[in-house]
Amino acid sequence: MWRRVVIGAGIITGIAGVVATIAPGGTGAAPAPAGDGAAVVGERRRSTRVLDLAVRSPNLPGVAHVRLLLPPGWSPDADRTWPVLWLLHGVCGQGHTAWTDNTDLERRTEGLDVLIVLPDGGCANYSDWWNRGAGGPPKWETFHLAELRQILERGYRAGTARAIAGSGLGGTGALAYAARHRGLFRAAASFSGTLDLLHRDPAALDGPDLVELSVAVGRPAADWRALWGDPCEQRVVWRHHNPYDLADRLAGVRLYLSGGDGTPGPYDPLPGRGPDAVEALACRTGQAFAAKLARLGIPAATHFYRGTHGWPYWERELNAALPVLLAEII
Repeated sequence: MWRRVVIGAGIITGIAGVVATIAPGGTGAAPAPAGDGAAVVGERRRSTRVLDLAVRSPNLPGVAHVRLLLPPGWSPDADRTWPVLWLLHGVCGQGHTAWTDNTDLERRTEGLDVLIVLPDGGCANYSDWWNRGAGGPPKWETFHLAELRQILERGYRAGTARAIAGSGLGGTGALAYAARHRGLFRAAASFSGTLDLLHRDPAALDGPDLVELSVAVGRPAADWRALWGDPCEQRVVWRHHNPYDLADRLAGVRLYLSGGDGTPGPYDPLPGRGPDAVEALACRTGQAFAAKLARLGIPAATHFYRGTHGWPYWERELNAALPVLLAEII
């Protein structure tokens, strides 16, 4: 489906440049594994604040990587826990380093009393795959919200006050996670996330097109319908993962929504380029999602602007959203 439209630059950069295996050694004793046996198999301390983890999970086909930005005074043996901010990316090929490679996140959050978690998972739509009803791997939602959460709470002093945000498909995932797991996150933000994956448009990129494209890039050998099935025949499965259909479950969660209209804006070096179809889709569905929240009486801060799908905008939006997110957990 997606091949019939011209995609805006910046949605996905390919799957090259996979991060090398993390060498063992870091904080010392091996942390306690998750309840199902998922465990840290390697650590690397990149700097005083940056700790990279390699995690082997029975629910993933290979080792997953996670970057932690540590708060001041952090120690695995501390007698306290820290609130947690999860940041999800949506750029295939960049993984757990995406936010620190492309934004001023590390500098901006220096000194904050919060543990920041940057996991792999952007090309798998932050979901346990349906696999024609059989389930089984990959199960990214289980990895993130059951296994990794347990590992961080058992071995890395993560507390239970949590917020979540993401860009692109990570923004879609952040809202879906917060809605599907009521009470787990106190605040959530989406930057350029497509918030209605069932939005159809025969003349332009639509929600199912985007899902097909993300699977084609993230898992080229897979049938894209293995994720949630056919959007018509397995509509119930799609709705169960679609932020728009889960909007009522976000009552009580502090929300921030943003996206560009797809036209070149202040951070675009080539103002003469054509419209960005991916960002335009994110903006349309984000505005529709915000309107539904308003009908439900659920407040949300919103910022819809002129701009395209890229890191300079997401850096700006994260900086604007941080006070909203942190106010709920610190």
